[in-house]
Formats: sequence, C-alpha cells, structure tokens
Amino acid sequence: MNILILTSIGGSFNSVRPELEIFVSLAKEGHSITIMTQKESAYAARFKEYNIDVIEAKHDKKIDIKNILLAKKIIKEKKIDIVYATASRSISNAIFACMGTDVKLVTYRGTTGGLYRYDPSSYLNALNPRVDGVICVSESVERHVKKQVLSNSKKIVTIYKGHDVSWYEQQKIDLEEFGTNKDNFNIAFVANVRPHKGLIYVIKAAYELSGFKDIHILLIGDKIDKEPYISEIENSGMKEKIHITGFRSDVPQIISACDVLVHASTRKEGLPRVILESLASGTPVIASANESSLEIIEDGVNGFIVPIKDAFAIAEKIKQLYNSPQTLQRLKSHAKDVIEGKMSHNTTVKKYTELLESLCN
Repeated sequence: MNILILTSIGGSFNSVRPELEIFVSLAKEGHSITIMTQKESAYAARFKEYNIDVIEAKHDKKIDIKNILLAKKIIKEKKIDIVYATASRSISNAIFACMGTDVKLVTYRGTTGGLYRYDPSSYLNALNPRVDGVICVSESVERHVKKQVLSNSKKIVTIYKGHDVSWYEQQKIDLEEFGTNKDNFNIAFVANVRPHKGLIYVIKAAYELSGFKDIHILLIGDKIDKEPYISEIENSGMKEKIHITGFRSDVPQIISACDVLVHASTRKEGLPRVILESLASGTPVIASANESSLEIIEDGVNGFIVPIKDAFAIAEKIKQLYNSPQTLQRLKSHAKDVIEGKMSHNTTVKKYTELLESLCN
C-alpha cells in the first residue's frame, strides 16, 4: 500500500514512540510511507533508516490551503491508497485533500467527548461523510464515536496504541537526585497538570501517609509548583518527602525506579500513555476508575482500581502495598502481561494492517 500520513510529531522521543513506531513497522512490512510533518524531530533518523519520505508541513490551521494542495499533489503523484490523519487540524485538511479522489481516508480518535453530531465542527472531523475509517485508541472512545456516527459505512475500530517492553529496558534513574533513594517506598505521579489530572487527590492522600517515615512521593511534570498544590503540600505533613521534579524527558526511567504509579484522573481519557509506560517498566498502577483505565488495569493483578476523586482510597491502597511486600511483588510480576498481550506494539501493527488492507480491498 501507498500510505500518506498527516501528523505532528513534536514531543520527546519516549512520548511519540508508540505512534511513530507504527509507521516504521508498516514501512518494514514493505508499504510505501510518506509523512507530512516536521522534518526536524527526534524521529528523523529513524524515518530515514526505513526510507520513510518526510515532507515538511506544519498542522496549525484547520483550513490550510497550502497543506490541502500539497496533500492533493502527493496523492496524485505517489498514487496514494490510504490517507491517515491523526489530529483535528490535519483531519480537516485531509478531508478537503481527499475530495474528488478515490483514496481511502482514515482518521484517529484519542479522546472520549468532543465529537457530537449536533456540533458542526465535528463534520470537519470523523463525522464527515468523506471519512472511511476511524481508529479509536480505546473501546470507550469507540463507543462514544459509534453513538455519534449515523452511517453504517464507516469502519470504526479500537486499535490500542501498543508498546514494546524492550523500549523500557533502560537503567533505572538514581532517585537520590530528587531527595529520596531506592530503599524508600517511592510513589510516582506524572502529568502536565490540569485540574482533571487529579493531582489534588494524590496530595490529599499524603495526609494519610505522613506517619510513614520512608514513603516518598515524586510529582513529575509541568505546573505542579503552583497553587493550590503548594499549599496542600505544605500542610500535608509530608513536605520534606514530596519531591517536585518539573518536566522530565526520562519519565520511564523514573517510574521504573519507583514502587507504584498513581493515576488519579477525574474524567474519561482515551488511553493514558503513562499507565502503559509504567506497566511496561514493571511498575504497577493505582488508577481511578475511568473506563480507559479499566481496559488496562486488572484490579489486584497488575494494579488497583480506586473510586474517582477518592484520596482516602488511594492512601489505603498505598498502605496495603507498603505493608505487604508480597502483594507488591505479585503486582510487579504481572505488570508487563497486558503490554505483552493486547497492548503490544506487534498487535497494534497487525490490526492497522488488517484495517488498511480491508479498506483498499
């Protein structure tokens, strides 16, 4: 197949790898891959290695005549069979570029919500009649999209953005850099913080943990050293044992050095990448009971599920793991199972190939 992909690939190597390795694997299978994106990126050398043609394009406008005309030119000159667009601004331009052609158009959907049949802007996205297929990052996203789509002709499927445990076989970071060490019981929380990420409930859980001298919490990401979080940390009784790292590009190495990750999101998400990174690194997860987390975490097997917005429940599960090294070890021993199964990169590539070939046929 000749495949044209419209995507943005900004971000650290770790953050973009699950998506971009799909394109690399499709190229390995012998498909001709062209990507309209930024030429200068962490993945430039990897693309060059597998003869992936990268054409400079920035996807910063919903209607970009330059990008539309460029995509049309590529579709014609390279005899493109499939156009795949991954974000709202690239999807709207791909729709216009594909009009008047026989090429099949596939879009990506990574979040629940934001796509509604009564919202005109949704028809510049997956609801547009020109879209032939929608790849959903989780079953919860697929259910939402199917509720909005009126046509039976669209192929709407869940394909997890899979990982490979070999990507995470890296040396654990030395936690002394942050003011703790490997002999302590270390808890990781990772987010580019917004209210729905649930950081406040992680900090409130710390109030229940202040009596444990060797429990430490690492808060990793941007916008954490602000109110109301700083005041809550000051009053938690764990001020000296809560460590704010700021943005880090080596998140998997930090998580793998910790005993457990807490994911406290208060609303639906597509498929939390940090949970998959944690499990692939062998670190179990305490996650709030969002639909997407329930697709990854098997309660009591590779982590725990707790009610949404429940700081006390988070603290109780941390205490359980702290007090029972056997339970912690059991969860760690099963952490990678889901990554080696339904969430594996190989499974992802196989399902992408099956969908794209079915559309071409």
